[in-house]
Amino acid sequence: MTVASATPSLGRRLLCLVYEALLLTAVILVAGGLATALAKTAGLNQPRTLTRMIVVIACAGYYAVQWLRRGQTLPMKTWRISLETTAGGRITPLQALMRMTLATIGYPVMGVTILWSFIDRDRQFLHDRLSGTRLVTVAPPP
Repeated sequence: MTVASATPSLGRRLLCLVYEALLLTAVILVAGGLATALAKTAGLNQPRTLTRMIVVIACAGYYAVQWLRRGQTLPMKTWRISLETTAGGRITPLQALMRMTLATIGYPVMGVTILWSFIDRDRQFLHDRLSGTRLVTVAPPP
């Protein structure tokens, strides 16, 4: 797979984000259902805390495993987008954690991470700039 250094267009990244939201919804539903069943089986009076913790771990695990293994989630592969360090290598677990945390904060807060891409010199999102990562376009297969 050959990766070009060009940043994917904002439209492609946002469409990829919509696809990510659909898959993440499935991850949340499955993890939440399993966590609730586990909490009821264990006889917990307050299953919400356990359910929330398991859902957060499942969501973080989904992204971390995909980014660390291939540099792409399924939506990123579909939209030919790859995640790498600013030097062009594989991201580290700390970078994955930072990127997830910053994106979780940056998207809901008036889309600050997306708005940042309009003023960033490389058109990267704020969470990518702060975590030392970047999104690049993957060349189409021959």
